[in-house]
Amino acid sequence: MEFVTANGATIPALGLGTWELKGRSCARTVEQALRAGYKLIDTAEIYENERDVGDGIRASGLRRSEVFVTTKIWPDHLAPRELERATKASLARLRLSEVDLLLVHWPNPRISLDETIAALCKMKQVGFARHIGVSNFTVALLDQAVKYATEPLVVNQIEWHPHLDQSKVVAASRRHGMAVVAYSPMARGGVLSEQVIRDIAVAHGKSPAQVSLRFVVQEGGVVIPRTARLDRLTENLDIFGFTLSEDEMARIRALARPGGRIVDWSGAPKWD
Repeated sequence: MEFVTANGATIPALGLGTWELKGRSCARTVEQALRAGYKLIDTAEIYENERDVGDGIRASGLRRSEVFVTTKIWPDHLAPRELERATKASLARLRLSEVDLLLVHWPNPRISLDETIAALCKMKQVGFARHIGVSNFTVALLDQAVKYATEPLVVNQIEWHPHLDQSKVVAASRRHGMAVVAYSPMARGGVLSEQVIRDIAVAHGKSPAQVSLRFVVQEGGVVIPRTARLDRLTENLDIFGFTLSEDEMARIRALARPGGRIVDWSGAPKWD
């Protein structure tokens, strides 16, 4: 396992995303992932599976210090009192006294960002989160958030995969010393049929999924692919024993295209 460091945080470079995983299946997948060697589990209040994630963590038998747990606060709950209430509710569902990383899931233009960031910083100060950060923030929003923060922001979690050029927001995140966590790092399977990726996979004796994940990790990102299959869990974990050449990286970067974004909705910010 490789790690990424950012503003005092040490974050595993590979984690399990749990969006759409529910109930026993979610708990079992989290347990299997941790037993297989995963160290990072990503959830959110909107996923409605924090209780299941917590059950899986406990079933794994790992010490709490061995698991990096991320959860995210939904934009409806970003006013200061609501953010604190939502954080406490997430901890209660997870049955944890703190999370390793607490994120603002999406920006909310109807709530003052300075108040949201102040409340987020308070969650770290009172011990509910070891580290804090944001998700789906643009370059401009990142600059504002860092200006308002009295505690280090360590992560910007964004959609990032070979079909989506995120170089601007990645550069902005790094300028602020923040790590970038990539959700949907395989574009929900959309990049796996690309002939470039398939050819590179054959050359390395790897799968297209492994090449796609390796691409983002080699670019310095953290990847949190979602799967409920044990064979895929194991396959996704096996991305640290090979290196893509600069030519291969360039060929994969060239797959980025207009309209490559998957996650977009009416409440999203104006993307870079």
